[in-house]
Amino acid sequence: MVLVAQVFVFSVAVYVGIGLFFASAFVTTGVGRIDPSAAHAPIGFRLIIIPGAVALWPLLAVRWLRGQQPTSEATPHRFAASRRASVAARSEVPS
Repeated sequence: MVLVAQVFVFSVAVYVGIGLFFASAFVTTGVGRIDPSAAHAPIGFRLIIIPGAVALWPLLAVRWLRGQQPTSEATPHRFAASRRASVAARSEVPS
């Protein structure tokens, strides 16, 4: 049982160590690549996201390597707004 606990603690320590290393690089350069609105964020914002970057480093690493931009929400409100905008655009075109 002690061996299982030691392996678990060691695994968590390795995960957090890799996360800290990743977070230092991600906070300085990577955050602006996956979210353009955060590219020029102040140091306070970057310090706040460090714990999340440490915890979620595998997911953020994949998004950073792929260069993925943030996804837009697919909500009924967005669909309704786009329908209203397309109807308004068609009604403004002179025949």
